[in-house]
Amino acid sequence: MNFYYSFGTVLLLLAITAPTALAFGFGGATAARSQIAPIRWFGKGYISIVRGVPDIAFFLFFVIALDQAFEYIRHRIKCPEWDEPIRQGSDFVVCQAAKLPLGNAPQWVHETYGFALAVLTFAIVFGAFAANVLYGAMRAVPRAQLETAEAYGMTRRQVTRRVLIPQMWVYALPGLSNLWMVLIKATPLLFLLGVEDIVYWAREMGGTKTPQFTDYPHGDWRMWYFFFLLVFYLCFTKLSEVVLDRIMARLTLGQATAGGEAQRKAAA
Repeated sequence: MNFYYSFGTVLLLLAITAPTALAFGFGGATAARSQIAPIRWFGKGYISIVRGVPDIAFFLFFVIALDQAFEYIRHRIKCPEWDEPIRQGSDFVVCQAAKLPLGNAPQWVHETYGFALAVLTFAIVFGAFAANVLYGAMRAVPRAQLETAEAYGMTRRQVTRRVLIPQMWVYALPGLSNLWMVLIKATPLLFLLGVEDIVYWAREMGGTKTPQFTDYPHGDWRMWYFFFLLVFYLCFTKLSEVVLDRIMARLTLGQATAGGEAQRKAAA
C-alpha cells in the first residue's frame, strides 16, 4: 500500500509545487523589471544564480541549508542562554527545544516536515526558471499597447494588471509547458531528499534483499517496477500535453500571434 500511496505523494508534490513555483517566478520576474535598482538586482541575481547551479547540487545543499536556518532561528529565540558554539567541527548543534521537528514528535510530523522542505526547495529552483520565462514574456508584449494604455490615463499598476499580465500568458505558456514537463521528470529527486516516493518503493519492493509478500518466479523485479514507472510518467506527460494544448488554443484565440493567426486561417 505504501507503493500506491507514494503516487499520491508525487501528485501532491506537483499540485503544491506548481502554483508555488509560479508565485516565486512571478515575484522574481516582477523584481527583475523593477525600476528600483536593488530590487532589480535581487530579481536578476535570483534568476541567474539558481539557473546556473545544477539542480541535484542545489537540492542536496538547499534542503540542509533551510533545515539549519530554521533551527538556528528557533535556537536564538527559544534558547537565548545557550553559550556553546552552534558549529562544533562538522556538527550543527542546537538545543533540544529548537529541533525541527522535535525528537518526541510522531513519525508523520517528521515525514510532513521533510516533504515541506522538499516542496519549498522545488518551488525555489523551478521558480527561478519560471521567473526567466515570465520575464521574457513580459518583454514580448508589444510596447505600443502599454503606451496606448498609459495614454488613456492608466497608472503603471493598472497597465500591468489590465494589459501586461493578461497578454503575457500567451507568450509564457510554451516555456511554462516545458517547465511543467521538466518538473514532472524531476519528481524522482524526492528519493534523494529522503522522501519515500515511487522510486524508493520501486527499488525496495523489487530488490531481492527485501522480504517479499509473495514468491516471484524471478529474483529481482526492479526492472519491472521501473518499467511501470516509465509507463506512468509517459502517460502523465501525454495527458499534460493534451491539457496544455487546449489551454494554449484558448489563450491564443483572437490574439495577434502565430497561434491566433493559425486559428483564424483554420476557421476560414
